[in-house]
Amino acid sequence: MKINWGKGIVIAIALFMCFILYFVVKVQSDTQYDNEMVTEQYYKKEKLVQGNIESIQNANSLTEKVAITKTVNGVVVHFPKEFDYSKIKGKVSLYRPSNQKLDFEIPISLSGFDLLIPKNNLVGGLWGITVAWEYEGKTYLNKEEVYF
Repeated sequence: MKINWGKGIVIAIALFMCFILYFVVKVQSDTQYDNEMVTEQYYKKEKLVQGNIESIQNANSLTEKVAITKTVNGVVVHFPKEFDYSKIKGKVSLYRPSNQKLDFEIPISLSGFDLLIPKNNLVGGLWGITVAWEYEGKTYLNKEEVYF
């Protein structure tokens, strides 16, 4: 059987397609390659967008804003001193873009104006920090990214 240009091109394209399909199947079936969604319940969270926009606007309208700083002990969330810290309720969500298994939440319970997230809870890398808090029925939302 003689192979001419046409048959050679068809064979090369078929081999290339097999090569690509091999890697697609390998990535989809191997647990080493984690192809998870960014967040569970994506569409449910999408419905809350307008409420989040209003909470962000409330947070931006404050004279003293929530500050998130990195220290040697961990990450500190500083709440405004114009509020009574005992009435502040909410949660701090820490989101790790590279690994969903490291995500966690901390309820806000303050004994002062600062909330410390200990260093031993944080693995080195990029963290998305969301502070969703409420004071006297008004909601606030602050988001920041910290590289720890």
